[in-house]
Amino acid sequence: MNREALDRAVGKYAPHLSLGARNDLANLGHEFFLEKGAFLFCRNTSDDYEYILLNGIARTYLHNTEGTEVTLSFFEDNTVLPPYVTRTNNQRSLLFCDAVTDCRLIRFRAAEFEALMIDNLEIRNFGNSVLRIELQNKVLKEIRMASWTAKERLQQFRKDFSMLENQVPHPMIASYLGITNVSLSRLRKES
Repeated sequence: MNREALDRAVGKYAPHLSLGARNDLANLGHEFFLEKGAFLFCRNTSDDYEYILLNGIARTYLHNTEGTEVTLSFFEDNTVLPPYVTRTNNQRSLLFCDAVTDCRLIRFRAAEFEALMIDNLEIRNFGNSVLRIELQNKVLKEIRMASWTAKERLQQFRKDFSMLENQVPHPMIASYLGITNVSLSRLRKES
C-alpha cells in the first residue's frame, strides 16, 4: 500500500493523526485500481466499504425520472468518498459511483472501520471530520442550486475544481450545475 498517498489523503481531514492511528488505518486498507468508466458501486447493490481516492477523478450520480444521469459530486486526488453511512440504506447503495479517469483507491470494510472508530479516538475524530465536511459540502451545494445563477454556480465550480473543466465530459459538469449542456457551452463562451 502507498502509505504516502494514504497519509496525504487522511491529512486533509485529520492533519494531526498520530503515526499509530495512521498505521491502524493502513492495516485495514486494501489498495486497488479502477479503470476509467468502471463502477465503484451501483445503486441498489450491496456495498460495505469505505473508500479513499488516492489518484484520479470519480463522481457520484443518479438517474432522474427521464433516465438522464445527474451528477451529484466529483472527487479528486486525496479525497474520501461519501461515507458508507451516508450513501447506503439497508446495506444497499443509494448512488452510482464511477471512475471518470483511471483511479487508484484504498478501501476498508465499513464494519472494520467502525470498530476501529470505537476503539481509537483519533480515528473516530477523523471519521467525524469526514462526515462534517460531507454534510457541509451537501448543504452548500443545495444553497447554490436553490439561490445562485448558473453563471455563479459555474464560477464556484471552477474554484472548487480548478482543473476538472478540461478533464471531465461537459455533460457531467452541466448536470452537476443543474443546467443543460447547451447552457454550459454558452456560459463558457461568455467567460
